[in-house]
Amino acid sequence: MKSLVLSALLLAVAGTAMASPTCTAPKDKWQPEATFRKDLEAQGYQIKTFKVSKGQCYEIYGTDKAGKKVEIYFDPVSGKPVEQK
Repeated sequence: MKSLVLSALLLAVAGTAMASPTCTAPKDKWQPEATFRKDLEAQGYQIKTFKVSKGQCYEIYGTDKAGKKVEIYFDPVSGKPVEQK
């Protein structure tokens, strides 16, 4: 029984650590996706995937200007990075 409880606790902690960040601004305040994407591309990012995360942040997968793979979550209002993996 103890090992079952311990396993459940470890899974809960791991799930929390893997969760994406949360952005809380209302959608009517967000920058348009197309504009935001163009701004990132102008900064040298090559975007393979652009989406809205479960936590309501803009999320990109691709490469930066140096060619390094990136996964970055952005605040859709300010455009500032919230988390990078």
